[in-house]
Amino acid sequence: MIHLTYDRGTILVYGNVRVPGSAWDSRAGAYRAPAYLYRDIKAYVESSDFSYRDDVLDLVPTPGLTMKTVLRDYQERAVQAWDRAGSWGVVVLPTGSGKTHVAMKAISMVSPAIVIVPTLDLLAQWKERLDEEFGIDTGVYSGEEHRLGPVTVATYDTAYIRAPGLGNRFRLVVFDEVHHLPSPGYLSIAEMFACPARLGLTATYEREDGRHLELPRLVGGKVFERNVESMEGIHLAPFDLKRIYVKLTAGEEEQYLRDMEIYKNYLRDNNIILRTPRDFERLVMRSGRDKGAREAILARHRARATALNSSSKMEALADVLQKHSSPEDKIIIFTEHNDLVYRISKQFLIPFITYTTDKGERSRNLSEFRAGNYKALVTSKVLDEGVDVPDANVGIILSGSGSKREFVQRLGRILRKKGDKKAILYEIVSGSTSEVDTSYRRHKAVER
Repeated sequence: MIHLTYDRGTILVYGNVRVPGSAWDSRAGAYRAPAYLYRDIKAYVESSDFSYRDDVLDLVPTPGLTMKTVLRDYQERAVQAWDRAGSWGVVVLPTGSGKTHVAMKAISMVSPAIVIVPTLDLLAQWKERLDEEFGIDTGVYSGEEHRLGPVTVATYDTAYIRAPGLGNRFRLVVFDEVHHLPSPGYLSIAEMFACPARLGLTATYEREDGRHLELPRLVGGKVFERNVESMEGIHLAPFDLKRIYVKLTAGEEEQYLRDMEIYKNYLRDNNIILRTPRDFERLVMRSGRDKGAREAILARHRARATALNSSSKMEALADVLQKHSSPEDKIIIFTEHNDLVYRISKQFLIPFITYTTDKGERSRNLSEFRAGNYKALVTSKVLDEGVDVPDANVGIILSGSGSKREFVQRLGRILRKKGDKKAILYEIVSGSTSEVDTSYRRHKAVER
């Protein structure tokens, strides 16, 4: 008889039957395979008519979970598509469209379950919603607490460390913000979990480094997708995109041109043409052994900082803030660097949230913004994804990368539908600099 067991992120197959994906382990006296192949191994054994004993899963006790919330039509279709795909796959929905409800419906169908999230803020949000929806005490696995529940929420960092011990305790694993999963290290979470059901959630499936190609193997490919445009005005607020160009000051322009000249001269003198992000990575690696390459990269960094942090942007920002000074307007300002966050906060007396803001102050600022006591917040990247941001109708990108994912996430922060609200996302861009190209690259995420 074949005997299947779980061992620290792998499946051991006793009984002299080599199943697909396995290799002989002489010390164990059995074939060994990565745990994520559990479903395939079981299907192979069953289809081969072998008699077998399955001791892989050691499930956390769970009551029946009933969902109280009624799903919207597209959320229901997303769950059905995932179910038809064999309970594997990724659901792609814009920020603010209710991906959490899709996951909770899946959890009500398949439990016990573990939800893996990128940040502690998200962990707290998920726990609160799961407690309320199912009337349970949701388990928590983070750096601060290790407690299992019928549904457990864990951070990617803790799940990565604890995967060998957690990998056979659940039927379903949900990866929130699943675009993080293919990162080196994190992908081993999916490999060490035996969960026969898997669901990924994201607003932005593709990664610019191409590593999203790992997702079909780890959690399943896309099974359902809706973009921002298809939901605008129906389930998301209608929106406008406005780009405002500003000029560098004379001193900034002189500094910008000087630094860009250093950078371009190096590329030209060394016959280097940068066509892809991978080409730039090679240049960075080259800087480790080439002083000229290092000076060129530093010059490019200085030029970019000059363009992103131009003083003229502060004047344009003042105009936009003045334009949206009515009691109904609530504004989120996004920047690339914390230095600019602090500068804006000091000049315009706007509360800020950065990665260094402690949990209490962050919660207090979000709460005051939600209550309408603060009309604006300024942040770097900490509100780009995950955090449950209170309703806002104006976004201002003062600086950012060319990432389409970042752009979609920032846009999503102002699209939660409320009454007849119309959202506006401004970009303030330094004209005649490389920031213009950066802006056009990120705009490709939204077709308009």
